[in-house]
Amino acid sequence: MISAYVFWAIFLAALVTWIPRILPYFLVKLAKLPDKVVQFLSYLPITIIFALILSSIFTEEVTQLPRLKWVEFLAVLPTFFVVAKTKNVMLAVAVGIICVAFLRFVM
Repeated sequence: MISAYVFWAIFLAALVTWIPRILPYFLVKLAKLPDKVVQFLSYLPITIIFALILSSIFTEEVTQLPRLKWVEFLAVLPTFFVVAKTKNVMLAVAVGIICVAFLRFVM
């Protein structure tokens, strides 16, 4: 059985994690953002995705230059094609997962 201390620790940790992720949505609903801020924020999703992709297709070692992970790099190509054609991020994620699974199975 779970103790009250563990329950409250998990509950408060979830609350502390949830508040900074959800609170901005409610604050934006209450106030109108300036057009410059909205334009700036429109670039964030693609910037974040690009940073995640770069960090996942290269290995980092302290004394060496970054090396390309070939499986992940090859999976990025059809994923980019799908997202460019369909503009459907969920479909692109599914294609990326399937490509990585297939390439790891084959290679």
